[in-house]
Formats: sequence, structure tokens, C-alpha cells
Amino acid sequence: MQRADDATEEALAAGERTVTHTTRLGGTDVSAQVQSWQVERSYATDLPPAMRAFSGSSAAQLTLQLGGTKNTAAPELYSPWAPRSTGDSARPGQSVVHEAGVGPATLPAFRGTLRNRSAQSGTDSVQLTALDGAERLRAPAELPRPYTGLYWARPLATATWCVDELLRQAGLFSSPPPRAAQFVAGQPLSLVHATLHGGFATPFGMPEDLPDPRHYTWSRSGAPHEMALVPKGLPPGQSGVTASWFPRSRVTVPGSRLFVEAWVNTAVGIGDTIRIDLELNRTGNVTGTLSIDVDFVEGTFAAWSLSTDPNVPGSGLAWGHNATAMKTQRGVWHIGAYIDVFAATSGQALPAFTPLMTAPNGTTWTGPTGTFAADKGPQPVAELRKVRLVTTMATEGVQVTAGLTAVPSASAFAQSGWTKTAELDDAILPLRTIPKVSGSQWEAIGQIAKAAMSTAELDEGGRFRWRNFTRFATVPTTPDLTLTSVRDIAALTVTEEIDACRNFCAQPVRDWSAVRLVSGEPVVDTQVREIPGNGTLTVSYTFGEDELDVGPPETDDDSVATPGSGFRVATQNAAGAAAVKGSVDAMVRRENGSIVLRLTNRTATRLYTVTRTGEPSITIVPLKPDRDPVERQAVSYVAGGSSERWYGRQEFFGETSEWVQDLAAARQLADAMRAAGEFPVPVFADVQVLYDPRIQLGDVVRIVDTTGAEISTLAWVVGITTAANADGTVQQTLSLRGVTANGVPEDTGLTPDVPAVVAPAVRATYAAVAAAYPALADLSAAGVTWSDVKETGLV
Repeated sequence: MQRADDATEEALAAGERTVTHTTRLGGTDVSAQVQSWQVERSYATDLPPAMRAFSGSSAAQLTLQLGGTKNTAAPELYSPWAPRSTGDSARPGQSVVHEAGVGPATLPAFRGTLRNRSAQSGTDSVQLTALDGAERLRAPAELPRPYTGLYWARPLATATWCVDELLRQAGLFSSPPPRAAQFVAGQPLSLVHATLHGGFATPFGMPEDLPDPRHYTWSRSGAPHEMALVPKGLPPGQSGVTASWFPRSRVTVPGSRLFVEAWVNTAVGIGDTIRIDLELNRTGNVTGTLSIDVDFVEGTFAAWSLSTDPNVPGSGLAWGHNATAMKTQRGVWHIGAYIDVFAATSGQALPAFTPLMTAPNGTTWTGPTGTFAADKGPQPVAELRKVRLVTTMATEGVQVTAGLTAVPSASAFAQSGWTKTAELDDAILPLRTIPKVSGSQWEAIGQIAKAAMSTAELDEGGRFRWRNFTRFATVPTTPDLTLTSVRDIAALTVTEEIDACRNFCAQPVRDWSAVRLVSGEPVVDTQVREIPGNGTLTVSYTFGEDELDVGPPETDDDSVATPGSGFRVATQNAAGAAAVKGSVDAMVRRENGSIVLRLTNRTATRLYTVTRTGEPSITIVPLKPDRDPVERQAVSYVAGGSSERWYGRQEFFGETSEWVQDLAAARQLADAMRAAGEFPVPVFADVQVLYDPRIQLGDVVRIVDTTGAEISTLAWVVGITTAANADGTVQQTLSLRGVTANGVPEDTGLTPDVPAVVAPAVRATYAAVAAAYPALADLSAAGVTWSDVKETGLV
């Protein structure tokens, strides 16, 4: 329920029935012109009514009847042909905020945008219809489709992560947004943004290493913002749970400024350490690593510049200025490091690290910049190949951003200005591969809600709420509100139907456990291409719908050729020209059935995509499943159970969905279906109640009827319609679903009739047959058989 102030609480307690409202169109108050209004909210689902509280999406609708002013009729002010000065406040797409209540105060009732307007000439009325924040989710739905889950045979995401990502695309955030989501030449760019909200997938970058699900869990409890990766066991030989990502763009070193950050909760997990590595791809098989390593037990923030080349010694830096707070303040910390590897001396960068930390008490500490020496820790020409996380604590929001020109201020570090407008539930439905989506973001979320038996809705304040079927697993015992027939209920109808009974529930599952990856036909460029000095080359290649996303190609040199996607550049378009390393940023994206490759030259010298033998060097190797998943079925059924004894076998088959890929998850869904409908649950349709602006979808109310049915039971609110007129009268109608059935039938004192009566047996006696057919010849002459005589009594 919505929280209300004291004035509203007092008015409700006194039984106030006159409604107060405030309505704004485009920010302009038009409350005095509202002739009538109606708000409708309910879960849209194709499940039986008694099960519908468990599934569906809700898009609220507001209908307004608007009058004119003292001297001007409403059609003249707000019709489609009205002057823009007044008509734009009622144009389709305009913002609408409606608040309503009793007494002097109001509560949020609706926030959305206008969909249509209708003005009838000769009247003083214009009708407006608006939909809530679901309208913000009308852009085409897009989700990444990494290959990593099939490669590792492990989950890479969940349905919950997919919902969060679709919301994020529409500007509904459950945690800080990416610092630089959109690519703009010369501007900062988010290379990796892993929310860890139930998955390792990310729209920017590509998950590469996936941990064993036995060693971690997804948890909302103790998460810095919404949901976090929480280690629950150390993998053998490792210092923490490890995950890694290929960056969105393989930026070059020297030539880059990188900002690394993450949110952690030191009070949740199995340890007190976190490390983030930036792995650099150098010439040959040599790699370099830039790392931040934070230990909250030791109270240290360390930076490392390392190499796999034994002839190039690595080195470390450490900061301890914030040691006391790190050791004593348990809770949510925001850690980050600004890494400057832009400038080069003799072709090598000397990394400069500036650490940043925000403590649980809100204090932000920016440490002094530490620079590695020329003889220890220099990084020669290379490209950023991988971002690796190793953590023992609850971790959320791992992000690497390129192109920031300076160390962020405390406000910029905190990303002040974003608003949390989305709330998730526990992660469900693990995915090895992310299904293809179509339609709008809202339609895709609705499809996931249907498959997951979950609910998706935007509340009265425009905030999105996602709730799993798990919230109904525990039958509530206390109501949010009590409604009585003596005071609150004007009309009440209770129905119960056997069609809502489901005691045999089956959920199909698309089992990917045996599916692995195979390489598709390599896409080999047909020409050598020029990359202008300090310029960019963009080229696209056709990709099949069944082929999964791939990361940016790696830059080959003369000693190593990448077996997968890669390219080689040289200063001359000729055979034998030496390879150039660490000079080209490579970025790849999927767009309209194609893979778009963008190569940016960070030098002033012209470069060419050419192999050592003078051939075109760009090669993209697609990856795809080696077979289709096997369809299986999870069944929830108790043979001979009490439900079947009383109501017979009532079956419900869930739809086959690409979102259900795990047999254990399918069993959970099937069990939830059966728990919802094992016995017919009463449905309260069109319950007219005394208006209460606090009631929301999903609330639990107690219905007490002492005037007719003599009931006292709990029910979930699954639909709300509120309508009011200009004179202040208001009518509120609720659709309710009982939280449980009224026990098991007993039929005390009853002897139910059998389903069918036994047909009367007709048998001929020997005496009757002998009298009718004295001799066998008589029977033969009659043309009848012994069966005719015996079974039908034909005599």
C-alpha cells in the first residue's frame, strides 16, 4: 500500500467519501477543468482468473473528461486543431500526472503520457486517454546473445537480468546507468558495464569466463543497489570467484585513459578482497596486466602493472591513507581507479593510477596519483583484451570506461543525478543462451512475465516493479487493509469454478545442456582496406540469425595469428610489410542482421588491413549452436491426491518457451502452478468499496462480510478501477483473488449420486426361448443368433 500522511489517514478513518484530485497536463494544472476521471489497473494474462495474480503485465489507463474555461469551450482549447499555445498541453505524447485522495491531501494515482484526444464540437468536453510508464518501453526490444553460456555449459544470465536490461534501455534504472552508453566519436565510451543483476551478460562487452554456479549466488539482500554477485565458495586454486569480459572496443595502450570501478558490500560474502584486471594483448604470446587490488582486512588499495615476459619486471603501488575506515566501516563501498596510459616514452606507457573510494558513511577519498617507473612496470604497445573480476564479496556494477579526460570529482564518481525507478525480485530462470526477442521492450517484458509466472507493472509514481511467482509461495497471514461489509463494501460477488482447479501441471523446458558451439563459415574480407591516419574505417558483414554475438577481433602480429576473429594491419599495402601493433582500436556491434566492425587508427600514419602475404586480413568467425535444444517436460502431480479425488484430474500445460531452459526451474514453475490451482480458489469480482487511495496491485486485503456470505478471508488485489465525477463523488471497484482455497471438501451428511446409472440387464430364460423356438429349425428360420437371444432377450 502507498504511505499516506496523517490528514489522509484521519479522513479515511472518518469514512470521508469526497475525493480530492490534482491533474497536470504538460506540467500545467488543469484540475479545475476535469469533469470526470477514471483509472484502471489490472494484470493482463491468459491464465484462469483464479490463477492470474501469479502472472501478467499491468499497464494502467487514465481516462479524463476535460472542460473549458469560463469564456472558452474545451474543443477550442484542446482539440487537434486548437492553437499550439493551449492545444499542446493535451497533445498525444504529452506528460500526465494525476493525484487523488480524500481530505486535504492527495496521493499519486497515475503518471504517464497521453495516447489520444477526442473533441466533439458543440460541447464543452474533450476526452483524453493516457497510458502509464509502459509507454516509455515502446522502443524495439534488443538483447545481447553471447556465445559464452554454450561454450562453458553454464548459465550466463537469467530472465531477471533480461528484464533489467530492457528497462535500462528505456531509462528505468535499478542501479547507476553506464557512464557512456552511446558511441560518439571522440567522447568517453563504456567498454564493459556488468550490472551483475542476475547475470554476467552485458550490452557493452562480451562475457568470456563464467564461474561455476556452485560457487556463487545472486542476492538482493545486502546488494549495494539492487542485486549482487555473492561468492559462496572458493573455486579450487583460486583466490575468489572469477568472471571476465571482452571489452566493447579493444582500445590501445599507449593511447588510452581508463576508469575502472565496482560496488561491493564488505559485510556480505566469504572474504574481504576484490581485484579487477585489465589484460593487455602484446606482441606474440606476451600479455600485460593493469590491476587494482583492494583488501579491506589489510586496509590497502594496491595497483599493479605486470607482464608475462620474464625480462620485463612487474611492479606495484599501494595506498593506505584510508586504512582505518576500510577496516572498521563494514558495508557498501564504491571503489574505482583512474588509469592514465595515454602518453608514451620510447613506445612504452608508464601507467599512472589514481584511486577513489566512497565509504559507507558517504565520504569520498581520492588518493594521490602513483606513476610506475621506466624500469618497473612499463606497458609497451598492446590492445585491451579482457577485463577480469576476482572477488570474495558481494559485487555489483563492474564498469570500465574509456576516454575520461580527468579524474572524476566526488559527484561524478557517485554518478549523482540518476534516479532509481525500477525494482527487481530474486533472479529466476537461468539461461545458457539469451532468446531472440521481438516487438517493443514492453511486449518482451510481458512475454517474459508470462513464461516466468511473474508480474510486471509500473506503480502510481511511475516506478517499475517486477515480482516473481515466489512471492505467492508463502500464504500471507496479515492484511495490508481490512474491508468490511458494515462500512467499506457496497457490493460483493464471490465465485468459484472448477475450471480454475489445476492438479496436474506440466511445464515444457528447452534443455540446452547437451548443446555446444561450432564455428560457422568464416567471413573473410574480399579487399585490403585503408584506415586513414587518425581516422576510422567502418565495414559491415552479413550475419545469420542463428549465429551468436562475437567480441571484437584481435589484432594479429607477425609472430601470432588469432585462430578466431582477427585482423592485421601494416603501413604498406604490400606482401611482407611488417605488422603494426597497438595502433588500432577495434569495436564491433550487431545491427540489422549484420556485424559492423569499426577500426580507429590512433596514429597519424596510414594503415592497411593486409596479411603478411598481401591478402585481405579481416576475418570474422561466427559461432552457433551445434544442434537444437531437446524439449523436455517437468510435471507437478500427486497421484491419487485429495484434489484429484474431489475434482477429478484437471490438467494445465504451460506454453513452450525459450525462456525456460533449466529443468529445475521448470519444476519450480510447475509446482507453483499446482500450488495456485490445486483447489478452486474463490475470486471476488467487482467488489465495490469505500474509496481508499492507498490500495495498490498486489496488496493483501481482508474481506469481512457479516451481511450475506458471513466470510472473513484474505485476498490479493489483482485489479483496481477508480472513477470520479466533478462533484467529488467517487467509486472504487476491486478484483480480488483469495490467497487460499476454503479447505478440502468434506461432503458431511451427503451421499453424492454416482455419475451414471447401470443399464438394466436383459436376459432371456431357457423356458422363454424354448417356448418361442421349440426346435433348432425354428431358430434358424427366424434368422437370429444365439447371442441375439441370450443378450437381448429376443424371444
